[in-house]
Amino acid sequence: MERYLQILKLFWGTAIAAELEYRFNFVIAAISSLGNLLGSLFGLFLFYRTGYKFDAWNWEEALIVLAIFTILQGISAIFLTPNLNRIVTQVQEGTLDFVLLKPISSQFWLSTRTISPWGIPDVIFGILLLEYAGSKLGLGIDNYLFSLVPLVCGIITLYSLWFILGSTSIWFVKIYNVTEVLKGLLEAGRYPMGAYPNAYRFFFTFLVPVAFLTTIPTQAILGRIGGTWIIVSFILASGLLFASIGFWRLALRYYTSASS
Repeated sequence: MERYLQILKLFWGTAIAAELEYRFNFVIAAISSLGNLLGSLFGLFLFYRTGYKFDAWNWEEALIVLAIFTILQGISAIFLTPNLNRIVTQVQEGTLDFVLLKPISSQFWLSTRTISPWGIPDVIFGILLLEYAGSKLGLGIDNYLFSLVPLVCGIITLYSLWFILGSTSIWFVKIYNVTEVLKGLLEAGRYPMGAYPNAYRFFFTFLVPVAFLTTIPTQAILGRIGGTWIIVSFILASGLLFASIGFWRLALRYYTSASS
């Protein structure tokens, strides 16, 4: 474990040093993140401006869902996008060969090799929005602590889904459209599940677990769910994580490398 932590420190230190050569990009990323958040707020406002509200979700509660979605979007931009989208390129160019020859887990290398600070504004804006909505609802620190487990499970679930899709590039090589479909489906997490008809709620809960990314953590913050749903979130995240590990090992059996 200590060895992997040292490698992680080296990976991220090098990546941040390289990214900070273009510091103006952070300003552009902040403006872009703010624009996206304002657009999401405007879209949500269009529903609530006439007094309408999603099933059992008032304005402030819907803001918490949007805040968690924004935080997850930032985490994805920091850790997932710069790493997992490169799997396709490495398979195409044959550079995956060099990864497999290294004396560390190839999944660890592919998942953590780089980091991008340009998702930090999303995380900051999401936390600020979460704090604002929480203060309006009178939430305390215990509410936020209760949501940490389902939130972490949501991050693991998101990573696992993304990595499993990235692994399919060994068979299909070009899967950019598939990852875009996944990102499009995950956009549904921008709003509470109460915003969708029953059929869509079932789909986004049990088939594509979008509900476990934003709605379940929000319900944990609001104290609407008990330990059962948190246990389900943990089981889902653990199952998908182990599935991603097993699927990657299966995919490597069919990888013939760039030179064979």
